[in-house]
Amino acid sequence: MADIKDPENTIIITLKDGPVVIELLPSVAPKHSERMKELARAGAYDNVCFHRVIDGFMAQTGDVEHGDMEDGFNIRRAGTGGSDLPDLPAEFSKLPHDRGTLGAARSMNPNSANSQFFINFKDNHFLNGQYTVYGRVISGMEHVDAITRGEPPMNPDRMISVKVASDE
Repeated sequence: MADIKDPENTIIITLKDGPVVIELLPSVAPKHSERMKELARAGAYDNVCFHRVIDGFMAQTGDVEHGDMEDGFNIRRAGTGGSDLPDLPAEFSKLPHDRGTLGAARSMNPNSANSQFFINFKDNHFLNGQYTVYGRVISGMEHVDAITRGEPPMNPDRMISVKVASDE
């Protein structure tokens, strides 16, 4: 596993193939970093599916409202919800959407990010300045690369657990 420098701002996502360690960037996007930790600590992300996984682009997850449902109807609704917490204001920065960065998913409204996020499979610089970057994968990117593709996938992969490293 990665050398964790700041356990309070490190997220460990357990996937079927192994752990993905994400360094949060509270100095760049403090509200988004805090939200991810809050939802992780509440167990809200546990068992949530990757509902939109586009080869050569990104893997999206984090719909805590619909993303843990097992039936097909709700899997199709995954991606339309958030959490019961208020939406977050955009925290755009000069950080590029490089491979392995974590971006805040949102609707057309830049201030509508809530619980959903995506991990970039490759450099997606066309997203720069339009979506908040608030973390980066520091180990386990091979497990992200192995996530089942689809919009939504027929049998979506899930985040088995999401923890803040300092709580482990």
